[in-house]
Amino acid sequence: MGALGLFAPLAWRNLWRNPRRTWITLAVVAVGVWSILAFDVVLKAWVESSRQEALRLLTGEGQIHAVGYLDDPGVAHRMPAPSGPLRAALDGASVSGWAPRVRVSAIIQSEYRTRAVTLVGVSPAAERKVSDLPGQMLAGRYLAGDAEPGLVIGQDLADKLKTRLGKRVIVMAQAADGELAEVGLPIVGLFGNTKPAQDEYIFTGLATAQQTLGMGTDLSEISFDVAPGVKLDDAVAALKRSAPGLDVQSWGTLSPLAFTMQSFSQTYVAVWLMVMFVLMAIGIVNTQLMAVFERTREFGLMQALGMRPGLIVAQVMLESALLIGLGVTLGVALMGLTVLPFAGGLDLGSFAAAIETSGASSILYPKLEPRDAITVGLVVWVLGIATTLWPARSAARTNPVSAMAAL
Repeated sequence: MGALGLFAPLAWRNLWRNPRRTWITLAVVAVGVWSILAFDVVLKAWVESSRQEALRLLTGEGQIHAVGYLDDPGVAHRMPAPSGPLRAALDGASVSGWAPRVRVSAIIQSEYRTRAVTLVGVSPAAERKVSDLPGQMLAGRYLAGDAEPGLVIGQDLADKLKTRLGKRVIVMAQAADGELAEVGLPIVGLFGNTKPAQDEYIFTGLATAQQTLGMGTDLSEISFDVAPGVKLDDAVAALKRSAPGLDVQSWGTLSPLAFTMQSFSQTYVAVWLMVMFVLMAIGIVNTQLMAVFERTREFGLMQALGMRPGLIVAQVMLESALLIGLGVTLGVALMGLTVLPFAGGLDLGSFAAAIETSGASSILYPKLEPRDAITVGLVVWVLGIATTLWPARSAARTNPVSAMAAL
């Protein structure tokens, strides 16, 4: 502890014997840390946006279907409305909300155009517990009830069909008896979401869809969210036990792209961290070696006066620890200042179409987590100090006689 108190002021003064070199090293470390954190923050914002767009549109944290529905999503693979143990499990403490649905492939036809879509029959009151779509209306209103004889479609789909709010369109789908069911419904609302979602889904009341398709009270799927503090795997296992004849899946299976991005996001960050660290290490080692070579006579004199080689190593590494620590602090502070203006969201503008294709929203919400900043900072600091071991050992191996004879 006494040696540290002696060396710390000395190490700090040594850093500023060559301010230009010190500032260059600080810039290298700070920019490197900033780039790692920037990649981490943007990637996590993108992954979270993709996850939320997938889960809060229709997927939920899990779904229940009849066996075979995911392979062939039609009326042939339907299931009865929940009752008995399954209803008790859905209404239990482990599930925060659930929504019954009819979901089949369909055709929508306006006066001018026809497009393939997915018809979703929903219970509006239940849907608000598991989906954000009821709050994403751009015009008109959301469905009022299960028997609502109206249709909610995406704004982009309405534009492609050359139709508008209040117009009547024809919806066709295969009914339970195998015949083609056809119904005319007025457009009561236009929703906004990612363009793929706007183009794919149309919504009507659950009872209206069941009646049109001749399904009685049967359902295509049940979407559910688990309660806070409950593990998703445990909730899925409980639902499977309560309905052994049905297919219960978590969102990871239902939305593989969002799940894959979340699973591998940390791997991508780790790879980028190593790439940036290699670049930083080149700069750090180069500047430290130059500092050691310039101080060859000084290190020789210290050894001649009785300083042990180990203490010389400690002094050089302490200088590096202070230098890299300051650079890391500047990098974290710079990242904090970078994220601050985007607290209300980062609008990707011209990149929106490409981002929405991957399932994410055109507006990301980057956030610098203290844990990530500390983790990245510590990793860079420790690895940075380790890279200076070579220059430090070079300084300790200085021959006092040769060093004293050098000019």
